[in-house]
Parts: sequence; C-alpha cells; structure tokens
Amino acid sequence: MLQEVGRMLFARKLGGLGAGAARRPGRAGRGGLAAGGRARGVSTSWSPVGAAFNVKPQGRLLDLFGERQGLFGVPELSTPEGFQVAQEAALRKSEWLVERACATSPGLQTVLIFDELSDALCRVADLADFVKIAHPEPAFREAAEEACRSVGTMVEKLNTNVELYQSLKKLLDDKKLMDSLDAETRRVAELFMFDFEISGIHLDEEKRRRAVDLNVKILDLSSTFLMGSHSPNKIQKQLLPEHIQHHFARDRNHVVIDGLHAEAGDDLVREAAYKIFLYPSAGQLKCLEELLSSRDLLAKLVGYSTFSHRALRGTIAQNPETVMQFLEKLSDKLSERTIKDFEMMRRMKMKLNPQNSELMPWDPPYYSGVIRAERYNIEPSLYCPFFSLGACMEGLNILFNKLLGVSLYVEQPAKGEVWCDAVRKLAVVHESEGLLGYIYCDFFQRGNKPHQDCHFTIRGGRLKEDGAYQLPVVVLMLNLPHSARDSPTLLTPGMMENLFHEMGHAMHSMLGRTRYQHVTGTRCPTDFAEVPSILMEYFSNDYRVVNQFARHYQTGQPLPKAMVSRLCESKKVCAAADMQLQVFYAALDQIYHGQHPLRKSTTDILKETQEQFYGLPYVPNTAWQLRFSHLVGYGAKYYSYLMSRAVASMVWKDCFLQDPLNRAAGERYRREMLAHGGGKEPMLMVQGMLQKCPSIDDFVDALVSDLNLDFETFLMDSE
Repeated sequence: MLQEVGRMLFARKLGGLGAGAARRPGRAGRGGLAAGGRARGVSTSWSPVGAAFNVKPQGRLLDLFGERQGLFGVPELSTPEGFQVAQEAALRKSEWLVERACATSPGLQTVLIFDELSDALCRVADLADFVKIAHPEPAFREAAEEACRSVGTMVEKLNTNVELYQSLKKLLDDKKLMDSLDAETRRVAELFMFDFEISGIHLDEEKRRRAVDLNVKILDLSSTFLMGSHSPNKIQKQLLPEHIQHHFARDRNHVVIDGLHAEAGDDLVREAAYKIFLYPSAGQLKCLEELLSSRDLLAKLVGYSTFSHRALRGTIAQNPETVMQFLEKLSDKLSERTIKDFEMMRRMKMKLNPQNSELMPWDPPYYSGVIRAERYNIEPSLYCPFFSLGACMEGLNILFNKLLGVSLYVEQPAKGEVWCDAVRKLAVVHESEGLLGYIYCDFFQRGNKPHQDCHFTIRGGRLKEDGAYQLPVVVLMLNLPHSARDSPTLLTPGMMENLFHEMGHAMHSMLGRTRYQHVTGTRCPTDFAEVPSILMEYFSNDYRVVNQFARHYQTGQPLPKAMVSRLCESKKVCAAADMQLQVFYAALDQIYHGQHPLRKSTTDILKETQEQFYGLPYVPNTAWQLRFSHLVGYGAKYYSYLMSRAVASMVWKDCFLQDPLNRAAGERYRREMLAHGGGKEPMLMVQGMLQKCPSIDDFVDALVSDLNLDFETFLMDSE
C-alpha cells in the first residue's frame, strides 16, 4: 500500500508512498552483518542478506559512547527539537527559491527551480509524515506533527502566490519554448500547473480564498473521518449472549468491538461484530456527508463537473465514465462465477450450521477460508517453516539480481539513524550503476505502531544542479511477529506475499531514475502506482521463483512444488466473489464522488449499490461506508487496485509467464515502466511494455482469466 497524504503544489505526493553520497558497489555492503545477533536453529546456509534477517538484533554495544546522528542521517534530527531547525531551514530555502523562480526568464530553469522548491519542502514533510505515526517516542511524533503543520502552511501560501503561478504560466503559454523542452520536463511543468489550478490559483481573489478554505476543511474532515473509521464501538455486555462475550475486549460493563472478526468460527460472533461495529454513528455520518460535499464544491469551483473528474485526470482511466464502464463490464463477466461462489459457501454453511444456512455479508471470509482449507490442505503452519524472513529476503535479492542486476546489502545504521533497534537498513546496488538508494525495513510489531503494511518515500530521487543524483530513501513498514527463542521470524504465505508487494513499491522508488523528484518512483497516478507491487505478487506465487528461496529453516529442505501449486489454486476458490466485492466498493466510491447533491443518503446509496454490484443483502441499521477509510486516501480512485491488477496480469502473462527470471524481460520492464516514475503518461508506459494499447475489454479479460483453475494442479493432486 502506498501511504499518500499530499495534495497540492509542492506537496503533491507528500509522504506516502526517499540520502547518502554515492559509493562504489563494493563498499555498499560493508558492515552487513554488524547488526549482529546469533543465529538460532538455522542450519541452512544463507547469503549475508538472508542471514541478517534471520538473526535477532543485539543492539549496538560499540556505539554506547559514539556520537549520535540524526534520523535517516539528517544531522538536525538527533533530537525532536531538530524538526524546528529543519523546517525553518526548508522555509528559508523555499522563500529564496520563490524569489529566483519569479525573477527567472521562462524556460528549463523555471521547471528546475520549481522542482527544487518541491524537494526542499517534501524532504521535511515526507520525513515528518512518517515520523509522526511511526516513531516510538511521543516527543518525536509531536515535533514531526508540528513540522507537517508548518510546511502545510507554507504550501498554502505557495498555492495562492499569484506571482509564482504567473512565472510558470509564462512558460506554458509559450508554445515554442515548451516544444523545445524534453517530454519529461514538459510533463512536470504541466503537473505543477495542474496542482496550481486544482487549488484555485487561476480564480479571482474571493474564489481563491474559498478554495483555500475548502482545502483546509477537507484536510480536517479527512483526518476526523479516518480516526472515526477505526474507532471501536461499545455495547453493554448483558446485550450479548454470554457465551460469545469472551471473544471481545471488555471495558467494565461494556464489550468493545474493534473490527469485524471476519475469521471467527462462531457465526454469532461474526454477526454480532458486523452489526455492532457497523452500527451508524451520527457524527461520523455527518463528517462523511460534509467531506463528500466539500470535495464536490471544490471540484466545481476549480472547473470540474464532479470530484471524480478532477481526481482521475492524468490516470490510466482518465475519467469516471471509463471507470464505470470498466466496473460494469467486469461485474457482468463475474456474475455467473460469483453466484456459483455464493452457492458453494451456502452449502458449506448449511453443512456446518443447518439451523441458519442463509449466507450473510459477514460469512464469505470465513466460509471461503473453510472451503480453501478443506479442498487444498493449506494450513499456514505447514508453510511457515519454509518462509523464514531471511529466506524471503534472500528470494527477493535473487529475483532482483537475476531480473535487474540489482543486489541488496545490509548496512549497519549509525547511532540515532533509526527509530527502533529492530529496523534494518538496506543499500540497493546495481551491478554497473552502483548505489541506487536506501530502504529502511521496519518490519516488526511494536506498541502504537500502525497496523498497515505501507511504503513511505522519505526522500525522492532527482538530478541535482551539480550533476550528481540525489539518492532515494524509502521505508517499508510491515507488522511481522518477532522471532521465537528457537526459530527465526516465520511468515505465513500471506505475509510473504505482502512483503513482495511492498518491495515492489520500494524497487519502483529505487529504479525510477527521473530528472525531477516531483515525479520520482511511486509519485505517479494511483492506478499505475500499484502495478509494480501487484506484479510482485505474481512472482511470489510462481514455483520457479519460490523454489529459489523457500527452504525449511532447520533442515534446508525445499518447499515441494505440489504445496506451492495447491496454495496458488486455493487463492482462486471464491475469488470471483472477492473480486465482486471490490467492484462494489469501487462503484460506491465513484457514486459518492459523482453528481451532487447525492440522490439519496449515503446509506441508501450503499444499499442500492450493494444489491446491484454484490448480491448479498444489505443489513438494516448498518453503515459500512463509515468504515471505508480508503475514501480518504483513495477518494474516487478505489478502482485503482482492480485496474492495476489487470495491467500487472497482462504484463505477467506477456512478459514473464514463460520465464519469470528472464533478464531481457526485466530490463525491458525497467526501461518501459519503472524508470519513468510519474514522468510519462501511464498509458504510454503500459503500451511500451505490452506493445499494444489495451482496451477496457482487455483489462476485464485479464482479471477474469486469472480466476481460471490450473489443470496441471488437478493432475498433480490426483497422482
């Protein structure tokens, strides 16, 4: 998942989705195992990167008296107070760059100055955006929060700086000048202008003020809605049957419901959790209505008929009409398969619970899991010993090396460089280009850490004025269990797939060697940004890849091919119903961000859309939309997961299915897709990779064909 919070000029993709001098490749891995620790119960021979992730960090005994460096090697950030120093320096530099931009004649230099201005602000804001949610110390989190506010205020000023806007407009209005620029520079100039326009800079003063006020209101409402979407609901414990109360947390005389408990084996537990957790909150309902209304007002103010039209400009889909066409065609193609999936789940429910066999919305995750386990024997504990964290990291290293000529080296971070001793630092090194950037791996569970698996850009790559390349720095944040006394951290197949997914985002950041940080790596349209990460899921499910690394952590025995095949086929069980649910969510998102005022209440629209696009009945007195947290970061763009999966599926089948470790295909993938970040129209990148322009029907067919069972697996199981 990409963590995105940015919105406008110079903060276009803050956070979300990131230093060091260039080194010769041979030096990048020095100190790789200095993170230390002792191997426990590991008899397999691992490479340095695999071994480093299969031992427990032992702290930094030699650093006890060493000088403390700052977070991510930023000297000022050795203490929370350093955020004040960093933000003041960034604001001073910004003011100087604004003066330069306004005094410079229109041309290439204008775009370079704008990008440097963007970089100066993003380097503080992106870093602070990560620290404010992930640092274990409250003082650091609070200082980072304040830095975000301070930079946000500066962004508001820049978004309403008419002189700065005019300096860019002069360039875009001069066709001869624009034609003389390279394609990436022209695109970046247009993106900066787009960011200006969606914040209302081209409007008269009164409307501009309204646009700024609406933007601030939307940010506040988004924050409130996000908090509310995760807040637990309470119910007096005597209102619940006594035999299910122990499934939930308690607070004196109340039971606390903090989620859907979708995997619970007891039907009544799932039903109670669903009805209580999704019971509507008047405050959250009002917040959502105001958020949707404010987005619509802002879109109309800056010249768009709906918020969805504004949000989809520049994406693969381009407009909401295309998105709805895609969703409707996909829904039609899934329809028969979805009905069969629901019928299969109904039969399983009847078998296990004859008294209450009607399939309800709280049932599919549980019963599809039961069917998968019964049919394919995919108990996670059978797989975990083969997926030690070290083995999986070694697998990624092998894959990147064979496909892209890239290797991962563990480096010893300096004292104070990381926010937790369990964080590992990876140098990403290309066999001929040298050091590409750094990935900080914050992989383990800890108190107050967000439960999402995310990729954050800390610093974007760009070509600096002196000709050197500013190396990207990113963080991958997972929530893996800590290692046990006698074994390394063992991953379930789902955790392994998530690791591959997030590493796909990281490699996009490392290999997107753009001239401008404004479009570096994952700073591209949302429906393209998920393509590299979803493509990595296909690699993680291919036996030819898995066989490179999946070894039992004690015996070294490889994971049998039949187990991998069963695991892959099990994912297709009830997968049509799962995809249909995603279509429903995406359609709901489009309707909410379509024509306003809305025809009905958000709950009535939910009920209507659920009946049209899903098939299971709406449950009275529930309001699932109030828990739809993606409405904040993915407003009008939730369809992106499905469209990105369609593109990734086509890339996999056309380029990697025959040989997933083919170097020529890997180099082409880098050249056509990864290298450009957001510096090229997404559909042009897709066309370059596939050597054709895919239609909506192609996207739909790619998704549906992924649901087909593999005949070879049935043969294997019958032997």
